[in-house]
Order: sequence, then structure tokens, then C-alpha cells
Amino acid sequence: MSKLTEVRVIRTEEQYHAALSEVERLLRLELPAGSEESERLDLLIVVIENYENANYPVTPVDPIEAIKFRMDEQGLRQADLTPYFGTKSRVSEVLSGKRPLTVAMIKALSIGLGMSPQTLLGLETETGYANRSPVEEVNWSKFPIKEMLSKGWIENVVSQTKTTTEEKVKNFIEGLGANFSTAAFKRTLNGESYSPTTVYKLHAWIARVVQKAREKNLATKFRQDGITKDFLKEIAHLSWSEYGPLLAVEFLEKNGICVIIEPCLTGTAVDGAALRDIDGRPIIALTLRQDRLDNFWFTLLHELVHIWKHADSTNTFIDDIETLKNSTDKMEAEANRIARDTLIPRVIWKRSSAYLNPSTITIDELSRELRIHPAIIAGRIRRETGKYNQFSDLVGQGEVRKHFPNHIW
Repeated sequence: MSKLTEVRVIRTEEQYHAALSEVERLLRLELPAGSEESERLDLLIVVIENYENANYPVTPVDPIEAIKFRMDEQGLRQADLTPYFGTKSRVSEVLSGKRPLTVAMIKALSIGLGMSPQTLLGLETETGYANRSPVEEVNWSKFPIKEMLSKGWIENVVSQTKTTTEEKVKNFIEGLGANFSTAAFKRTLNGESYSPTTVYKLHAWIARVVQKAREKNLATKFRQDGITKDFLKEIAHLSWSEYGPLLAVEFLEKNGICVIIEPCLTGTAVDGAALRDIDGRPIIALTLRQDRLDNFWFTLLHELVHIWKHADSTNTFIDDIETLKNSTDKMEAEANRIARDTLIPRVIWKRSSAYLNPSTITIDELSRELRIHPAIIAGRIRRETGKYNQFSDLVGQGEVRKHFPNHIW
């Protein structure tokens, strides 16, 4: 059946929100003009507009006015929008209303300027747009300058002024490109690792992760539909190998997902992160602060679920895995559930001897049955019972960092 025939008239709120989610997903893909998926996107926009007109008869924000407002907000000129429109003349034509916004333009503006696709599609109300919180002015002096210097992220300028040092930090962030620097601080930081006292350290760490990711030239382009439950299972089974962590990183990067190992900054409790660069490229970052196999495999799968289900160019998931085990956040809870069930399916776990009568022997038996590392099973028992003094010899302590020796921990 053609995907075009799957597009139906929207009749319920549930269908409406599902259609909005699908539009945002399609906008993140590079759809060839005239392709079936591209035409499906156009149809979805039409049925969404029809539903909005029938059920929300309010004045939407003019997309062109919203773009001009963002230009004023960021001090941009028309020439600065050329990368999003293609040519200077096209920028002028669009802003004057002589040429409509295309899907490609909407996608580029959404990623580069941090604008909501709903706004650019003319689906957001004036009230909703007006209620958007303004971006806090970046205070460059709040960045962890000493630690960034010690790690070699920025040049040492001891003999120069404090202002010059802060300029170095600013250049470090803006060195990732104008698009990143304007959008970076509009990202929503999700996860238990975030707090007002660590926000600048986290932004610095994220910038370093993105910098390292851009240095990698992956041969394969990421495909969103490439992540499936079987894909996750394949990664879980790599844990059975002595070289599992290395094989997992290699497997993900062969599928277009960049994996960065970057120790966390002092005062931040970060195990992993999931985000997308401004071009939509997925990035998973791991700190390996625990240096345990059970933590590595759960964190990796947890972040991969975020890439699959949640992450876009406007948010970043930064996770302290231990504090997430009882999270009430829907996205974190979903990432926990899928990661947990991928490693050890619920129906098997509750009936297993390892769960009912945990011991070295029963852990080994379940490990062989599922073809996963016993550390994963031992770690789950410890987390669920809260008894972290048991099975300490089975969780793979000291068995992760050794695979990634070119780091200072």
C-alpha cells in the first residue's frame, strides 16, 4: 500500500498530535523532492491545517513575520539567511512574500535558527508564540574556564586579561559554526544531570562533544528507520564479547550514529547524553565515569532509545543513570523501559532463577540463555534490590575504560 493512501482526514486530538509528530520527524529527514515521503509530508501539512481551521479558529503567527522577529532578536541580516534559502535573491523573495517557504527551507530554519516547525508552517497561534520564553543572555564568565584550560579545550592566556580568556571561551563555542552558537543555548537540557548550578558546565561539555563528533567522518549516513527493536537486540548481544564496548561503538558508527567518549567535568554527574547536531546527525556521548560493564551497556541503550524516540536539534538528554531508575519523566521512563527490556525481556526476567533466587550460578545460566554479559544481570539485581554490596565481582568494574585508552580520566 502506498504511504500516500495512509494519510487520512484528522478527526480526533490523538490523530492531530500524531500527525504533528510525524511532520516533525519527516522534517528531520533529507527527503528528495518529488519522493513519496515528500509528497506525504505535503499532504500531512494540508490535513493538519484543515483540522486546525475547523477546531482552532484563531489567528496563526505569520511565518515570515516570525522569521523577521528572530532576525531582529539575533541581529541577523538578510545575507545571514542565505545558507537556509540557497541564494540572496531567494531570501529577498521569501521575506517579501513573493516566494513561499519550501519544506527544505523550513527544515533548515528550524535547525539553524531554533524555530519551531509549527511556527514556520503557520500552525502556531500568536498567544503560543508570544508565550515562548526569551533566551537568557549568555554570561561567558560562568563557563568552567579553568577546567577548560586544563583540558586543553581553549588556549592558555595566563598573561592576558580575564576578558580575553572569556573571549576564548566564546570563540570555542562559536568555532562550531554560527548555526550551533545561535542554537546551542536554546536547547532544552533534559535529564537528572541538569541543574541551574551546572548548566554552563553542561553546555561546555556538550560543545566539546559536538566538536569531537564533527572531527569524525562517518562513511554511512544515518537512517532514522534503521533503529528497530532488532537493531537494539543486536547491540545487546555484542556485550557477550570480550571486546563488546569497542564492537558496539564500531557498530553504531557504521550505522551513522557518532559515539563520543568524553569524561564529565567536575561537579557534574553525567553518565551519558543523546543529541542531534544542527544537521540532524545523531550523537551519543559517554563519560565512563563508573567504568563498569553493567553501567556501560544500560547507558548506551538508554541514550540510543533517546536518539530513536526523542532527540531533535532543539534538545539534549543528559543522564545520570542511577537517579533515573525511578524517573517519572515520560521520555526518561520510556528510555529506561526499552533499554531494560532489550537487555532482559520482562517476561523472561520475572520467571528466571536469577530473579527468584539470585546467585553466581543463576546469573551465569541466564547470561548464557540470553547471550548477554553476566554484568548486565548482576547490575540489574543490584539496582532493583538496592543491595550494592552484592555481586560486586560480577559487574565488570574496571572493564570499560581499558578499551578506550586515549583519554585522561
